[in-house]
Amino acid sequence: MPLPTIAIVAFIVVLLIGLVLLLYGVGIFNRLVTLRNRVDNAFSQIEVQLKRRHDLIPNLVETVKGYMKHERETLEAVINARKQAVGGLSNAASDPSNPEAMAMLAGAEQGLSGALGRLFALAEAYPDLKANQNMAQLTEEITTTENKIGFARQAYNDSVTEYNTYRQTFPPMLFANAFGHTRDRELLQFEDENLNEAPKVSFEK
Repeated sequence: MPLPTIAIVAFIVVLLIGLVLLLYGVGIFNRLVTLRNRVDNAFSQIEVQLKRRHDLIPNLVETVKGYMKHERETLEAVINARKQAVGGLSNAASDPSNPEAMAMLAGAEQGLSGALGRLFALAEAYPDLKANQNMAQLTEEITTTENKIGFARQAYNDSVTEYNTYRQTFPPMLFANAFGHTRDRELLQFEDENLNEAPKVSFEK
């Protein structure tokens, strides 16, 4: 085979190999983007439910403070915990890939859950409050929201696990940093399951 022909064949082979590698790299890039967008969308669902939760709390405090005048410390704890949770959500929403922001969000929401739990426990000692229809409605809305948060958090963690697993596997791990996927995403974890549990409060007369 003449040398020019060999050179042409070699060039074509190299070109085909390069094309295959390019297409393979494009596939990895697209898969990483798809999984990252899925994580971001899952977080946005959590954000919606947490904002709903935060929005319900001022009405809850207004409803109970007329009955629980001697529980000022507990009410202030709920208000302060809500403030921390709102700030934590804002920071996390601005950069969900930031592990410190996600850890702060988890801690703030856990603190809010604890404050709400203490408030509902104290409400048991106030029969008139338990009979208040507005309180019953707010409790039902909070319960529903808590359940939605639990489902949204599970979906988010599933998406994060899928993204992290793909990013850590070979050969995607060789391309991930070059494509801007420089770190794993953080699971949204809580030390207890307060967020997933309905407040244990009965409003029967």
